[in-house]
Amino acid sequence: MHRNPKLEEFEIETKPSRTTERQKFHNFIYDRNTGAFLGRTPESWCKIIIFYIIFYTVLVALFAICMVTFHQQYINPRVPRLQLNRSLIGTSPGLGFRPVPPDVRSTLISYKGTDLEDYKYWEDQLKDFLSVYKKKGQTAGAGQNFHNCGFNSLPPPGRVCDVDISTWLPCIEENHFSFHKSSPCIFLKLNRIYGWRPEYYNDTQNLPPEMPVDLQMHIQNITYHNRDFANSVWVSCQGETPADKENIGVVKYLPYQGFPGYYFPYENAEGYLSPLVAVHLEMPKTGIVINIECRAWAKNIKYDRRERLGVVHFEVMLE
Repeated sequence: MHRNPKLEEFEIETKPSRTTERQKFHNFIYDRNTGAFLGRTPESWCKIIIFYIIFYTVLVALFAICMVTFHQQYINPRVPRLQLNRSLIGTSPGLGFRPVPPDVRSTLISYKGTDLEDYKYWEDQLKDFLSVYKKKGQTAGAGQNFHNCGFNSLPPPGRVCDVDISTWLPCIEENHFSFHKSSPCIFLKLNRIYGWRPEYYNDTQNLPPEMPVDLQMHIQNITYHNRDFANSVWVSCQGETPADKENIGVVKYLPYQGFPGYYFPYENAEGYLSPLVAVHLEMPKTGIVINIECRAWAKNIKYDRRERLGVVHFEVMLE
C-alpha cells in the first residue's frame, strides 16, 4: 500500500508507565537493568571502597607517626618539657610547712596541750603527711633505689637519698610530735623544682647581713668542724615582731638547721622523698598568738613575702 506523500504522519504520545514506590525501592536495592546495588554498580562500589581504604590507611599512618614523634620528643612522664626559667613556677622554690589548718585560708596552729582530742587533728595531719617516709619500703618501686647519702657519697644516677626519720627525735609519731607537751614540732620542706640546684653560701665569712646572727654563728661553728656542711640550704625561724621573738622561746632544728645539698637536684626519680626540717618549739609562751616566719637561705632563693618565695608564715597559739 502506497502512502500519500502529501499526508503528514503524526506520532501519538503515549502515557509513561507509572512506577510505584515499592518498585522504586526494589530498584534502589537492586536494579536488574543496570545491575546497580544501593544506587551503585559493582564497579562503582569497588572504586569507592578502595579509595576509602587507602584514605583511612594513610590518615591512620600519619596520625600514628605524629603521636610517636610527639611522645618521643615532647612527652616524658618524668621530665617536664618546660623547666626552670621557661616554667611557670620559675627558679626560686617556696617554703611550706606541716601541719596545716583545716581552713586553707588560715595559717594558725592552735590547741590545748593537755587535751588529746584538741591536738589530735594536728597529730593526724603529721601522721598522714609523714606516712610515705615511714612506709617508703612498702611502696611499689620505692625502697629499692635508696642510697645512704652523704656530702661525700652522692646518689648514683637513678637512685635517691634516704630520709632517716629517727633523726627527728623527739619530733616523731611515738612522741605525739611533742604536741602533748605544749612544745609542738612543725615540719618545713622546700617546694620541688625539677633540675633546680641551690647556690650555697660557701663563704662563711661573708654571709648576708640580713641573716639572723644566731644562724650565722651556727653556720660558722658547724662548718669549722665539717666544711662540707657549707653546702646546705639553711633555714631560720623567728618571731616577726620583737614581742613574737621573745614569746617564741627556744627553737631547735632537726636533724640539721637546713637541707643538705646532696638531696638536690630533684629529677623526679622513683621513690624520691623531699628532705624535711623539724622545727621544735621547746617552750613557746601560752595564751597568746605568736607570729612566726621561717626562711630558706641560698643565693638563688628569692625572698618575697608577698609572693611567698623562700619564706613561709604561720601562727602558733597554745592554751
